[in-house]
Parts: sequence; C-alpha cells; structure tokens
Amino acid sequence: MKLSLFLHMERVSADDAQEKLYEEMMTLCEIADKGGLHAIWTGEHHGMNFTIAPNPFINLVDIAHRTSHVRLGTGTIIAPFTHPIRLAGEAAMTDLVTKGRLELGIARGAYSYEYERLMPGMTAWEAGQRMRELVPAVKALWEGDYAHQGEFWSFPATTSAPKPKQQPHPPIWVAARDPNSHEFAVKNGCNVQVTPLHQGEEEITRLIDCFQTACKEYSPEKPLKIMLLQHGYIAEDAADAQRAAEELNRFYNYFGAWFKNERPVAQGLIKPLSEEEIAANGYYSVEGMRKNLAIGNADEVIAKLKNYEAMGYDEYALWLDSGMTFERKKASLERFIRHVVPEFH
Repeated sequence: MKLSLFLHMERVSADDAQEKLYEEMMTLCEIADKGGLHAIWTGEHHGMNFTIAPNPFINLVDIAHRTSHVRLGTGTIIAPFTHPIRLAGEAAMTDLVTKGRLELGIARGAYSYEYERLMPGMTAWEAGQRMRELVPAVKALWEGDYAHQGEFWSFPATTSAPKPKQQPHPPIWVAARDPNSHEFAVKNGCNVQVTPLHQGEEEITRLIDCFQTACKEYSPEKPLKIMLLQHGYIAEDAADAQRAAEELNRFYNYFGAWFKNERPVAQGLIKPLSEEEIAANGYYSVEGMRKNLAIGNADEVIAKLKNYEAMGYDEYALWLDSGMTFERKKASLERFIRHVVPEFH
C-alpha cells in the first residue's frame, strides 16, 4: 500500500496570515517528498477560509517546482464548477509542467455553501450527474476532435490544447461513497478515492466492498486502484494522542458546521464555535476520533494501516488538516515518515 499526504491551507481565525499558511503548507509538501511519500493531494474549495483551495492546479505546479519525486493529485476537482474543455486543457497543461506527475481526482462536491454561490439552485443529485457527464467528455477531449451534445454541456468538435504528457492520459480518480458512484468509476476505467470522514472500520469496510463488488461485476480492462483518505496523527505518547483526538474533534465540529450551512459567515469564516456547543454535539466525540481515526503511537498507526492494506486498499492518504499548529502537524508527519513509511516499502 502506497502512503501519501492530503492537505489544504486551513484556518478558522483571521489571525492566521494566509502567506504564512501557504509557506507552511509548502514546507510540509517538501518534507513529504524528501521522506519518500507517494503523492501529495490537494483539493478545490471556494469562498471558505476553512480550507483555502481555489485552484489545486496552481498549488500543484508550485509543489512540482519544490519537489522531485512525489506524484501530484487533485483531491478533488469539483465537477459542476468547470467546463469539460477548460478542465481537459488545464489538467493537460499541469501534466506537462509537472513532467507527467499529475493524478486527476474529480468529485461532485459536498458543500451546499459552495453550490449556492457558484451554481445557485443545483442539487447534490444534479452535481453527481454533471460529474458523470464530465469525466468521459474530458477523456474524449484528450483523444481529440470530439463533439459533445449532453444534458449540461454542448460543443462542436474540439481537441484539448495542450494534450497531456502522460499517455493515453493522466490517471483519473473519482470520489465515491455509494455503490452507483463506484460502478460509474469502474465502468469508466477510473480509480476511486474514498473517505470515511470520522467514521470507523465498518464504514471503511463498506467502502472497499462497494469498489470490489463493482470491479467483479464490470471487469475493468486494466486493474484499478482505491485510495483511502483519512485523518491521522502519529503521537509521541498517550497524552499527545489524546490531545490530537481533542483537536480533530474540534476540526470535525467546524467541518460539520460548514456542511450544515446554517451558521453566520463573515470574511469567509463561520462564527466561532463555543466549547459548550462542541461538547453538546453528540455526532462527534473525542472518544470516537481516538477510536476511528489513525491516531496513536507509531505501532498503533502501523497496525491500523496494515489492516487497511489487508482489506485491499492500494493507497492511504494521511489527511493533515486538523486545526493543529504547524509545529504539531510537522512533528506528526516526520514521525509518520520515520516510523510508519518504512513498514510499507
């Protein structure tokens, strides 16, 4: 199982300077590359200072110039927010600039906050249908001289300019949760990204069962891969692990508040959550984070990841967004590289 890193610029307070956050993110990427991780993944979000990521291609090009070996992935492009011709060209240009290191992840998106602002009135169902139309169109544009008449986009014969360095095209990944999404990915020759979020082994098992069932039913032409995206923290000791669980519980409370889209937002930040609100939210808990996420000393984390590997996962991406200080993220990543990575070489 390959080990990777997933991160954005992240803040919950205007006190954190964005320039500083960006350089901290780049430092973590440089550490990941030197430490032998397989890939770095970063996503797309708009108008949210919680995860600052308006265009992952820009970040990946910069990361490419700061690194030597690591693969560079979009985790993920939000399908409804881009035209197929634009995405085909921008992805291909990124693949050229990065010398063939691009991994293209695509999703329908998750935040109604973003839908309201970029595609008013769009439902999650429509977003999913747009993704299903987008993926094969982009692949066809890379082949060239492709005309499209679809439900959401129509255009005469067009060729991606440029074409990607990787042939026939960069690996495509589809973010999937339900069986239909896994089936779509497999039928279209795409790898799959999954995240159980804060949920535990039952959900992790369900997600890979969906993927493996789809592969058995549709027999893809070439072997496809599945990546597990999950928060984790490699702790120094038990007290450090407990602190990480508390920090990640706070992160997920903010994540949930953004997802529900009911809280006032000013300058791209939601109204701060009080300690009482966090304690009263029964959906998330410190105990649940400690049990379900890859939190613990190196041996504990290795055991969890070996279990995921045995289930059949091909890649594990350590999700570093957490509300922790840069110093704590860096220390966890360095322990991950020093103690966990060698067990998967």
